[in-house]
Amino acid sequence: MKKEHVGILQMILCSVLWSTAGIFMKMLPWHGFAVAGLRSLISGLTIAAYMAMKGYRFMINRKTLMTGCFAGVNYVCFAVANKMTTAANAIVLQFTAPVFILIFSALFLGQKIRKGDLAVVLTVLVGIALFFLDQLGPSTAAGNLVALFSGMLMAGMYVTVGSIGLEERFSGIVLGQAVAFLIGLPVVIATRPVMNAVTVSAILALGIFQLGIAYVLYVCASAKCSALACCLLGAVEPLLNPVWVMIFDGETPGVYALIGGVIVIAAVTAWGVWDSRQKAAASGAWE
Repeated sequence: MKKEHVGILQMILCSVLWSTAGIFMKMLPWHGFAVAGLRSLISGLTIAAYMAMKGYRFMINRKTLMTGCFAGVNYVCFAVANKMTTAANAIVLQFTAPVFILIFSALFLGQKIRKGDLAVVLTVLVGIALFFLDQLGPSTAAGNLVALFSGMLMAGMYVTVGSIGLEERFSGIVLGQAVAFLIGLPVVIATRPVMNAVTVSAILALGIFQLGIAYVLYVCASAKCSALACCLLGAVEPLLNPVWVMIFDGETPGVYALIGGVIVIAAVTAWGVWDSRQKAAASGAWE
């Protein structure tokens, strides 16, 4: 099997694992901070075990620390958002990360925003607005804001990662798990989450598979297939996440949220295709 085909399979599996977050989080009657903390503890140990098995060094420097801070707070915000709003809202609003990457790159890196970039930003903003029109309750609106902030943090993580090496990337992710664990630890101690067969199984699934192995697969896939392939295959996550929750938990998003989700996912995916073609054409590689 070709290297590119292996990368595509890894990315598909990664996206499927990511998409299980909503259903497993809904199975846990814990505070969102407790879920995030214990999930990241297990995930961090999983990724660290993989690094040890491969002989990768653990590195601490400015880039890995910045990546860890963005990633860790993002993990917490996403877990909390899943408790405050629907799984569909949480994952699709987090999927706005590419839009924030454009904004951050323009503000902090001086990169020019093209007309196509501006078009996707405006389109995604319309999609986001529909989430807040769909459910105006104060708790749901707050959850949507937390999910949106999670998307901003994810964008910051990608911007800080930049072109760092494989060992730094893995190190930054492990540091992120440590940050999330430390943030959630006080809540774990204060609330003493109920431990039984269901909750233990759910948190192990989240830590080992949904976050730990998924991130290992993503890093491996990014070295084998193109950014375009990763972008398109990554859209499997926001599409499947609410489906699992609807099937196993009976939670259904509202009509406006569904329309907004389609707009956000379609806009970001279409932009990924367009951006890849623009860059390939500029380099003379597109045929």
